[in-house]
Amino acid sequence: MKFAHTAIAAALGLAFSGAVLAQAGTIQRDVNQQNRIEQGLKSGELNTREAARLEREESRVERDQARAMQDGKLSPAEKARLAREQNKVSRDIYREKHDAQKGDPNSASSQRMQADVQRNANQQSRIEQGVQSGSLTTREAARLERGQARDSRLEARAGADGKVDAAEQRRVQRNENRESRKIRREKHDAQSK
Repeated sequence: MKFAHTAIAAALGLAFSGAVLAQAGTIQRDVNQQNRIEQGLKSGELNTREAARLEREESRVERDQARAMQDGKLSPAEKARLAREQNKVSRDIYREKHDAQKGDPNSASSQRMQADVQRNANQQSRIEQGVQSGSLTTREAARLERGQARDSRLEARAGADGKVDAAEQRRVQRNENRESRKIRREKHDAQSK
């Protein structure tokens, strides 16, 4: 009898850890793609307008992740849909980085966009670490992903005209600061897996 309970507990643990790893994997892809966008801005392969379009796409993926994780689970169908969306963003990043358009990585506008994209990547990484460590539940991660989607949308709007001015950056940074505090609060509350 004890063996049966142990086997059931082990199976549940594997299923749960598989769900956590699937969720963390989708968030890790967000981190990687944010880093690719920032690298493209730094190298001049992306201009501000292209980065803004890519941020808009990222915000859609993050919003869909938040919806998929809202119920505390990530079903195989949801995981497959998110993978397709992320694959599309990945192809678009590649395409934009390898087209004829170039940006000036030293322009004030590009520097502002680089800073915002890097901050977004850092916050995504903090969420992913919280999921991995168990300090964030799936539902908490879903709420935080919704906030990250708002940040990406703000970045996209700021750079849509090809320029990010100081006032637009301050607006984005205020929102990023608010989201950063939420991440810290959620990671340090008493909830765990």
